Order: sequence, then C-alpha cells, then structure tokens
Amino acid sequence: MTAPEQSDVASLVETDRVHRRVYTDPEIFVLEMERIFGRAWILVGHDSQVPEPGDWIRTSIGLRDVVAIRGADGAIRVLYNRCPHRGMTVCVPAKGSGRRLVCPYHGWAFDTAGKLLGVPQPAGYEGGVDAGDARRSMAAVARVDSYRGFVFASLAADGPTLVDYLGDISDTLDNFCDRAPEGEVEAVGLPLRQTFEGNWKLHMENSVDTVHPGFVHRSSVEAAQGHISESGAAEDADQAIQMFNANGFTLNQWDSTDIHGYDGGHVYMDGFYRGGIIDPDRKDPVFQEYKSRMAAAYGEERTNRIFARETFNNLIYPNLSFNTRFQQLRVIRPVSVDRTDIHSYVFRLKGAPEEMFHTAVKFVSTANSPASPVLADDLAVFEQLQLGLNSEGSEWIDLSRRSGREEAFGNRGIRDKATSELPMRTMLGAWRRYMAAA
Repeated sequence: MTAPEQSDVASLVETDRVHRRVYTDPEIFVLEMERIFGRAWILVGHDSQVPEPGDWIRTSIGLRDVVAIRGADGAIRVLYNRCPHRGMTVCVPAKGSGRRLVCPYHGWAFDTAGKLLGVPQPAGYEGGVDAGDARRSMAAVARVDSYRGFVFASLAADGPTLVDYLGDISDTLDNFCDRAPEGEVEAVGLPLRQTFEGNWKLHMENSVDTVHPGFVHRSSVEAAQGHISESGAAEDADQAIQMFNANGFTLNQWDSTDIHGYDGGHVYMDGFYRGGIIDPDRKDPVFQEYKSRMAAAYGEERTNRIFARETFNNLIYPNLSFNTRFQQLRVIRPVSVDRTDIHSYVFRLKGAPEEMFHTAVKFVSTANSPASPVLADDLAVFEQLQLGLNSEGSEWIDLSRRSGREEAFGNRGIRDKATSELPMRTMLGAWRRYMAAA
C-alpha cells in the first residue's frame, strides 16, 4: 500500500457506514497486521498453561508466530518463534517443556529467555559464536503483561499500559476470575479449532449482533421450541435445548437487555439466558453447593455482587471474546483477508464443584465446537458475507441501526438497546483510529 493510500484509509469508516474494502482488500489486511496487531495488547495465553519454568505454548500475534514461555526466574516471556540462524520455527508442537529450546533444523539451543546457549560445531564459525550477541538470540516481543492470570503482549515498545488499555472492560475479566471460590481460573486442555473463509472482523461483529439469531439459527430454535412444547417447561430441558431456545427471542425481548461500548473498541452485552441449568440463579443441588462455597470464600454480600454482574460475549479489541458465566474464551486469529481461525478455550473455576466445569464444557460444545449447529450456521454466513462483499453492488455497508440513541455509561463508555449496531460502530471507530495513526 502506498503512502497516499495509507493516509486516506480513515475515509473508509464513517459514522454510520463502512466501505467494503475494509473486509476485502488484501493491502488493508497487511496494514491491519502492522497498525492494529502490531500495536494493541493481544492475548497470548493464560499463566496456568505454563505453570512451571520451561513450560511453553505456541501462539500468535496477528501473523507473527510466537512462544509464551515461563523462564527460570518465573517470569513469562514472549519470543518470536524463529531461529536466528536460518529462520527455522524453533517450537513446532502446540506446547512443550524443557530447560532449553532447541531448533529442530541445525540444533541451535536457547535458554528460557531466548539467549543462545550453544551451537553444533562452533569451531566452524570464524572467531567462534558469541552467545552474548543479541543477534544470536531468539528475539523477544517488546512488552508482556498479565491481568488476573491472562497474559497479553504488545509488539510496540511504547503505548498505553495493559491496565489503561483494558479500561473498564477489565471488570468483566475480574468477574471471570471472581466466580471461582479461590479467585483463580485454570485453562484446561488445548483449544477447539475452526477455520472459516472470511474476514476476522465478521466474527467479532457477529458475536454482539442480536438481530441475526432469529434468522440465522432458525432451524435449531424451532427444534428447541418443539422439544420444549412436547417435554414441558424449559427448566426441565437439556442445556443445549435451553441455549438454542434463547436464540429465538423476539427483537423486543432482545431490547430488554443493553449493549455497551468503550473508546478502546471493547464491547459487551448483558446476559440473557434464563431458566434451567443456564439460569444465573439456578436452584439445583450442584449450584447451591457452588453458592455455599462462594459465600464461604467471599461472604454473602460480595457473592451476590459477583453473581449480579452478568454479561455475555465480552469483546476485548481487537480479537478476544469471552463469557464469564460459562468460563469460555475465544481468540479470533486472522490468517488472511478472507481466512480466519477460531480457537476456543474452556476454564475450570478453582474451588468450585467439578460439575460446574462440565456445564462449561457443554456450553463450548453446544456453542463453539465443530458439532455445534449454532457455529455451523455462523460460519456459513461469514463465508457468504465474504462472497457478497466481493461481488457487485453498493460500495458501502450500512451500520445506522439506532445510531444517535446511545447514552453515556461509566468511564468513556456508551450503551443502548441490544438491537443497536453500536458494537460495530465502536469497533470500527477503534479500527479507524489505529489505521489512521502515524
């Protein structure tokens, strides 16, 4: 992309509409990797994934392949997953552990901070190999920080701190962890992984679009409603049936909840699941035991405050989505302008009954797994959206629903009824600021 085009990129996002090139132009995608994913704080993992020195996971920041590793000093570092010798990927599996990282191509070895330890046949290098030469080390990402165990990294040496970057959306991460009687959560296993042929922003926008479920997920909604009418009250229905049924809310029902946005591009919606095992105040024995453990840990008053903070699809810009009440997290990983990977993780609440974890696993399986009819619908829509955006027609996409009806909320936040396109405008506002910055 030439310099004049870069300076003009902000014109692609207006108050109530966005140009289709934002989703279809490969050169704009390259610029996103530089100006958004190269500057923002990006989640790279959770400290429970690397509990001991030498433990590491392979992850990514935009298109950069990186390794999050716990060092001998206990600190977590993020290293570019590239050997300085010939450019080989050093850590090939999804995770591993060891006192050294060894390049599988020519055997160069590095310590847990990325510093070169040794090379085969060092006499073959004129003057030897200086292990203290930074050019011989695995390069480290500029900044790493964590919040309540969630590890973020930024490729930019300068910029806001992680706490400042998160702002008020950090309340939802607090609630994620506070729902554990011990105040900590633990990532379990490797993520579920899906791929779709569409732009990464489509998934983020769809996560907080409450108008689409009654249309896109109609088949599973009708199946759920038929099951409930035959079997009795929703409280007696299976968890998956209850979740499918919630997608059948009328637009007026959706508007009984609110949706929120912040300057940084972060958004979230109020919780809406009611009845049975997905109700926020379940009456079954497992949940009552869970509540008693929470009350013993926090006291009744704070426990009630924790449970009252009910949100759904909390999005940390640019590519993180999580649900506090179901201990689920999704990382949206851009691959190309029209290809995206989704990694879905499930967490255990430390100190909670094990059955609470089973409910979380069921949520992920129902909503985000390869077997999910909900996700299958969404992925099909994303791919058709991408095809439509690349075809002939209007150059602009309308985002005007309930525009101008927002009200101030919290610290630099706004909110509106859940059917508003406020989230899309909020995220694209952040996109515009990143992309137009020098």
